Amino acid sequence: MATTSLLKHFGWNWVDIIVSDEGGRESELLYLTKELDRHGICTEFVLKSSRKVVFHKQRNIIQKSTSKVIIICGQFSIALLELLNIEVIHRDRTLIFSESWFSHFHVIYIYHQVTNCSLILVPINKPVPGLDTFLSNINLINNPNDPVLEDIYYFHGNCSLANVHKLRILMRYIKRPVRDCTSIEHNFDYLLLYLNNTSYHSVYTATLLLARAIHDKNVYLKLNYTGSRDRDHSWMTKYFLKIMNYIDYKGDKISFTEERQLNSQLTLQMVDLVIQDYTILFLNAGNYSTTEDRQFFVPNENIIWKNGRMPQGRCNDPCSPGYRKAPNGGYHVCCYDCMPCSEGEISNITDSEICQRCPDDGWPDERKVKCVPKTYTFLSYEDDIVTISIFTSLLLSAVTIIILGIFMYRWDSPIVRANNRTVSFILLVSILLSFLCVFLFLGRPVDITCMLRQTVFGIFFSISVSSVLSKTLTVCIAFKATKPGSVWRKLIGVKTSSYVVGICSSIQVLICVSWMSVSPPYQEFDMTTYTDQILIQCNEGSDIWFYSMLGYLGFLAAVSFVLAFMVRTLPDSYNEAKYITFSMLVFCSVWITMIPAYLSTRGKYMVAMEIFAILASSAGLLGCIFLPKCYIIMMKPAMNCQNKFNK
Repeated sequence: MATTSLLKHFGWNWVDIIVSDEGGRESELLYLTKELDRHGICTEFVLKSSRKVVFHKQRNIIQKSTSKVIIICGQFSIALLELLNIEVIHRDRTLIFSESWFSHFHVIYIYHQVTNCSLILVPINKPVPGLDTFLSNINLINNPNDPVLEDIYYFHGNCSLANVHKLRILMRYIKRPVRDCTSIEHNFDYLLLYLNNTSYHSVYTATLLLARAIHDKNVYLKLNYTGSRDRDHSWMTKYFLKIMNYIDYKGDKISFTEERQLNSQLTLQMVDLVIQDYTILFLNAGNYSTTEDRQFFVPNENIIWKNGRMPQGRCNDPCSPGYRKAPNGGYHVCCYDCMPCSEGEISNITDSEICQRCPDDGWPDERKVKCVPKTYTFLSYEDDIVTISIFTSLLLSAVTIIILGIFMYRWDSPIVRANNRTVSFILLVSILLSFLCVFLFLGRPVDITCMLRQTVFGIFFSISVSSVLSKTLTVCIAFKATKPGSVWRKLIGVKTSSYVVGICSSIQVLICVSWMSVSPPYQEFDMTTYTDQILIQCNEGSDIWFYSMLGYLGFLAAVSFVLAFMVRTLPDSYNEAKYITFSMLVFCSVWITMIPAYLSTRGKYMVAMEIFAILASSAGLLGCIFLPKCYIIMMKPAMNCQNKFNK
């Protein structure tokens, strides 16, 4: 568990495992690989070191590996160290040793390039009661022929050995000065130095807990069991060991985790071998507790890495925020590709499994690491399109007012009377209002403007087209009425034109009132069209009623165009039909062209397209019908006479 936490702390998920056959640590290897798999850490290979295996084959495997982190599992083995004594290990591989290797570091000076800058997890040693008194009676004077004591004094005190042959062999590999220590009495500093590099307190604790568990079992059997004492009760020892809660002599609580591991404090030691003065330095690189949140506290400045930088214990570089992990088809899940998050998604952690979609009112920033609020967009008064629309609308409105003034000034002139003064006045006023209704389409839409913009536009345009239709019918009736005894004479007059305008306009008003009653337009926030914007637009409520309104306008325009085209060749006295034909041709062309463009745009550009159609079609009516008359009134007064229009 501690090894897994160490790998996760440094972000390593691609490691190698080398285990020695000596000591039979299959269960340790099985538990380690199971824990690594459970935490998503992949193993490139598991290599079992043995003297029976040819080293060069295993060394080729190590040299070709891509991982820079190797976990050494199992008991201490000289054969394994010999296997690791290759250039690739010396140069850029970081080794993680198990606790069992800690007590053997004093004999591996000859492999200092292998073990230097390696990591090892060891329990925090605590003093064992009575150990100092016991060790004070152990020295070379009292035990001159003890080979273990000789080794301890040699490696930790530079003491000479009584065994000359053994001393010669050691001096061949480890060139260090020695001194005579037989005269040093009661000096157990070397023993303490050795024991500080071993897990003697763990052995003491394990023995104490086992003895207490056996004691608790025997007490339980004595009080509660009357059967044969020869039966196997070892399962009870395991049970009492599992539920053990023991307070040691220092007041620290000792118990087991759910994984049946002893709760303890561990230290992460960094091995730093100083060959010049033959000393081994174990730098405390961090701490780990099995009783708390099982996280490492590792100040990175305490760690000395090979080549001065932390090794890359990964199959590939981690995915940066804004990317997600994607399988690349390989065998190991730790080897993957990094794919950028899709449109509208972010990831704000390294190696994210999935990307998170931003809320409806947010969108990803450029790096796709956080969601930022969307901007609201509509046809604002700050847009250039709006400035142009306002200027054009006011200009055309001014022109319409001027033309209306000219007609009012020349109200009794023949050309004004010949073209139905009342209908012309209605047409000019409706065109003026059509230009001004553009202002309902500008700015941020709200419910009231959404309802007014289409209905006002539809009604004013229906009045305009109805007036044009009325003028066309007047021309047709006047032509028919010239024949002697024609019944069309009864229809000549102002009332007929007014009826046509009133009836045709009333139908459009009825359509708009029904539309507003059934499903009126309303303000809508469109969050899906653009990822970085929220469109504030008008929802027409009912597409059927909206297109019914437009369809009716198209019907009136088509009828007017057909009738005007049919009577365009009438005598000069009634040549207004030519201008009506051109005006309706412009009107129909604008709207036929606008509809596909209108349906293919979104947001403020859709509104701008409708504004353009309104201005262009209204200007077409104004220009084609009234400008020729104004030209005659202002520039050709000789043509504006009674005789001219009575021919």
